[in-house]
Amino acid sequence: MAPLVSVVDDDVSVRKSLDRLIRSAHLEVRVFASAEEFLNSDRPCKGDCLIFDVRLPGMSGIELHRHLLASKCEVPVIFITAHGSDDHARLEAASDWTVAYFIKPFSGDELLDAVDVALKLKPRCPNTVEP
Repeated sequence: MAPLVSVVDDDVSVRKSLDRLIRSAHLEVRVFASAEEFLNSDRPCKGDCLIFDVRLPGMSGIELHRHLLASKCEVPVIFITAHGSDDHARLEAASDWTVAYFIKPFSGDELLDAVDVALKLKPRCPNTVEP
């Protein structure tokens, strides 16, 4: 079974682009429009790599990551953002499980390289994560 990459981004064009890019690397991908949609999915902590937009409506990508970490769901995460000058967000996103932080637009090859790094890490997850 191919590794699973979950993408959470509120921009439909970004979701579609990342879906195509990740599938081109022969990986399984699931896309979500919000943190809440991701948390309410059938397996929010079953992925091998997570890609979160920093700024999302409702719960932000950083808040989502903190929620997962507090739930002992330790999965490598890559953050993406269109707000490059937000150094505070970059610091807030940092954790032992943060693999990369990209500013949109970014290179697909660089993102796939970061996904490759993430997939070499061993996620640690409980069976369930409460929204």
